[in-house]
Amino acid sequence: MERKAKYRLMVTRREMLYVHDEFDHTLMLVEMEGEPIEYQPGVAGKFVSRRSVTFHDRIRGNGPMQGYAVTTFEYGTLYSKFEGHRDAESKLTKGTWTIYKGLGKLAGITGSGSFTVTPGERDREYILEIEGEYELPEA
Repeated sequence: MERKAKYRLMVTRREMLYVHDEFDHTLMLVEMEGEPIEYQPGVAGKFVSRRSVTFHDRIRGNGPMQGYAVTTFEYGTLYSKFEGHRDAESKLTKGTWTIYKGLGKLAGITGSGSFTVTPGERDREYILEIEGEYELPEA
């Protein structure tokens, strides 16, 4: 089944260290919480919460990232991992995601897709747009 969603993400914690091997090379660990902007409830019911933890390796704002997200719904929880790349010039982060575990009504779920993250209107705010396909086992 195909799905699309849009979330508002807010940074709740960020730790950044400079590598000091070249100008503006940083490693960051970022925690974010999200809420849906555009989302249609599925078999797991209403959205409850979304939390992600992401590792970034950037040089002058460019670089790879990878992390994990836990999205909780009324009747199930979805665990996914993602990886992507941030482009400093466009300020876009694009990548792919894969589901690795589901609980409750989402037990046995499989799926993957792509995502784009853009800066929001406020400090520490980002907009996440995801799309992809998932499959639930027959009941």
